[in-house]
Amino acid sequence: MKEISLIIGETASLPKEITEKFGMVFIPYIIEWKDGETLSGENIFQKMREAEKKGIKTFPKTSQPSPWIFKRFFDEGLKRSETVLCITLSSKLSGGFNSALQAREMLDKKEKERIFIIDSLNVTVGEGLVDLRVAELIQEGKKIDEVLEELKKIIDKAHLFGMLGDPKWTEAGGRLSHSLAVLLKQMQKIGMRPLIGLKEGELKPVALKMQAKDVPTALFKELEKETERLRRDGKKIRVAIGHADNQKEAEKLRELIERNLKRIEIAFLNLIDPVIGIHTGPDTLVCTWFEF
Repeated sequence: MKEISLIIGETASLPKEITEKFGMVFIPYIIEWKDGETLSGENIFQKMREAEKKGIKTFPKTSQPSPWIFKRFFDEGLKRSETVLCITLSSKLSGGFNSALQAREMLDKKEKERIFIIDSLNVTVGEGLVDLRVAELIQEGKKIDEVLEELKKIIDKAHLFGMLGDPKWTEAGGRLSHSLAVLLKQMQKIGMRPLIGLKEGELKPVALKMQAKDVPTALFKELEKETERLRRDGKKIRVAIGHADNQKEAEKLRELIERNLKRIEIAFLNLIDPVIGIHTGPDTLVCTWFEF
């Protein structure tokens, strides 16, 4: 029997090859959009663009898995492992963490003691970067207490920032106020690069780049600034990049990092998962990092 089973959310935006390599189990979230079923496109972002072209006014909606779904995954995890570690996206952005807690309460006392539920206070590739490091610790043979102790440090050190393609999608999903969405859009129109990010698990403005010719350059400059001291001190940084069907810009960001910043390892570059992507909208670009 395995020591630890790692259960993560679909919201972690991890590449399939990574989840398969480490045997991660991910819980699917719920997406509802009837109009989307009739639209062409290889991913949710292409469908959203198509909906906009056709004047379709409905927006996709998401919801967290029910406690019963989490319980089913916990039951399965307990059969194959001594303990189950479940890491969710930020509880400030979704009810997934609370659903997981409710699911644990459905178990008997001995089973509850084998279930550990952690709020990543992060989302998309930021959540994925946290999950990846935990999976590596488990593969290294760390015990659950050691993993949990290290996990707290990772969560505290994880940074995520990015730029929305069009703030209206995030506003429609209720993750951004109307006034802030209007302000961000006005800034973008005049060439300013307002970056948003997570602070204690909540979505907030984090920086404004005035002399960046494009979005990848703005994100690169922010990463360069945030990691300057650590790189100067010889620390190693791990980075992940997420994009909303704008692969070209994501690749440009990766090239800028690899060419100009030493001691930075890019763990993965991947499409933002559809659950989170519905709220960020097409053309969003995000970057996450932590001291490794």
